[in-house]
Amino acid sequence: MPPPILDVRNLHKNFGAVTAASNINVSFAPGETVGIIGANGAGKTTFVNMITGYLKPTRGAILYRSREITGFPPRSIARLGICRSFQVSQVFVSLSVLENLLTAVAIAQSPGLGMLRPLRRPELIERAEQIMERYRIAAYRDHLASDLSQGGRKLLDIAMAVVGQPKVLLLDEPTSGISTEEKQPLMDVVMEALKQDELTVLFVEHDMEIVERYVDRVLAFYQGEIICDAPPAEALRDPKVQEFVIGAEYQPESGGGHA
Repeated sequence: MPPPILDVRNLHKNFGAVTAASNINVSFAPGETVGIIGANGAGKTTFVNMITGYLKPTRGAILYRSREITGFPPRSIARLGICRSFQVSQVFVSLSVLENLLTAVAIAQSPGLGMLRPLRRPELIERAEQIMERYRIAAYRDHLASDLSQGGRKLLDIAMAVVGQPKVLLLDEPTSGISTEEKQPLMDVVMEALKQDELTVLFVEHDMEIVERYVDRVLAFYQGEIICDAPPAEALRDPKVQEFVIGAEYQPESGGGHA
């Protein structure tokens, strides 16, 4: 087996007397898609924030491609190849879809604080247009991001996260704020696009049907600890997961995994 692309060892995070993460030991294989589930306050976002540099662990280690990155700032981690999207789409609403993607390229390529003007070099425009096609937003190329639907903004936000060609992508509730009928079509587009880039994907999600449909593996968090690490069909039947996360009334389909 290839070595893990991301390896988390004995990770802890305390906020004063409050323990937000405790004894987290987990690794992720190249190309794997992992769903992160748990009730509000279970430690999911704390975990994501530590991996991406927005929080420094109290103790423990995070290794990316066998290199320790514990405590690196977010910008350095992104440059190494770990990027993320946020629960609330982080787009420039006063810029067009194309300008948003070109600005993301400028930020990814700038060595300093970042040049926020779009880079209008032909090869970069071509790459931005390829990404727009892949994420099904090419029809909105010259529309302001403010004109997009919530689903469209989510797609643009995720597209902006991958312009730097990361190897690991963390998505914080990619279907949050999306109508029920839009969720599966949106995730179909996202997962198909990410699969083409062979990314390792970790996403936080509260919709168990989405988790069951799209992930290879589930991490369930409770009170800052991982209480289950298993394929979706197994994880969603786990007694602890049913008690503390999803409720016994949820009955997973027999298969699980990718659509």
